[in-house]
Amino acid sequence: MTNALSSVLPVAVPAESAVSGLYHAPDLADAYAVRLPDDAIDDPELLARFLFEHQAGWVGKLMSVRDAIVGRFGLKTTRQLRTETSPGSRERVEFFRIYTRSAREIILGENDSHLDFRVSVLQQTRDSDGDQSRYLILSTVVHCHNGLGRFYILAIAPFHRLVVRSSLRRAARIGWPTA
Repeated sequence: MTNALSSVLPVAVPAESAVSGLYHAPDLADAYAVRLPDDAIDDPELLARFLFEHQAGWVGKLMSVRDAIVGRFGLKTTRQLRTETSPGSRERVEFFRIYTRSAREIILGENDSHLDFRVSVLQQTRDSDGDQSRYLILSTVVHCHNGLGRFYILAIAPFHRLVVRSSLRRAARIGWPTA
């Protein structure tokens, strides 16, 4: 795998993404891009499932620590989200609820008492060295409801960025599913 295909670049949240402008003044908004190989599948849901199912072991351990802490404050744990079966609940990708799907983007996320967040997995075609290349853009936007939400985002933001970059880099190194 070439370095160009596993390089993760910080980018602006794409204007064409459904999460762009979702919250008037998001408490966190970031996006990272990785180039997709020409033969990679083009289904954003399958790409999202691959991305989140192939995370490094340390990410799972970090989520366990997160769950042990936030559960004491009455916030939703990943285990609770995975097993949520309330009437009207929708499909999930890992512990993320699916909000919308389109041909180029899937929107995932969750609402909780302290904050709401959305994650966009968007395919975007960009000019790269005079050629058209496909990129996968992973964007996150967060709206906090209270002081607990703002404290939570302040505490986890550095870990969030590490996890996102690591997940994209790892998926690229493993090799995206092909058509």
